[in-house]
Amino acid sequence: MKRAIFPGSFDPLTLGHYDIIKRGVTLFDEVIVAIGVNADKKYMFSLKERKKFIEDAFVNEPKIKVVTYKGLTVDFCKKIDVEFILRGLRNPADFEFEKAIAHTNRDLAPIETVFLLTSADTSYIASSIVRDVIRNKGDYTKLVPKSVKIK
Repeated sequence: MKRAIFPGSFDPLTLGHYDIIKRGVTLFDEVIVAIGVNADKKYMFSLKERKKFIEDAFVNEPKIKVVTYKGLTVDFCKKIDVEFILRGLRNPADFEFEKAIAHTNRDLAPIETVFLLTSADTSYIASSIVRDVIRNKGDYTKLVPKSVKIK
């Protein structure tokens, strides 16, 4: 069974993330959306909220599982016996950043990274942009799945 982990902070889940996950399911038997926990990072949404956004977005997709983890992604991959890391690329800067991480991960463990280019209509969306729109009371609903609801 081919399983991939799609790691991130998902603060919040965006339409770009959603697109990569949906397309990843066509390539793998299971996609594990893994929310990384970093105690040093300040999040807009709680871990519980971020997990619920993702679970609600994929409630009818049995091939998608949502988990949380701490530490190195490759260590978590080894722990749950996953051989692939799924990543989305929006632009050349993403590629350079992700390439360095993929090489490092491969040095640390026998894990392959699979890159998918984001769809043209979501390539400009980043969680940091969504957070800024939310902070400034803009219409964030055009940038996230319907499951992302702000209280």
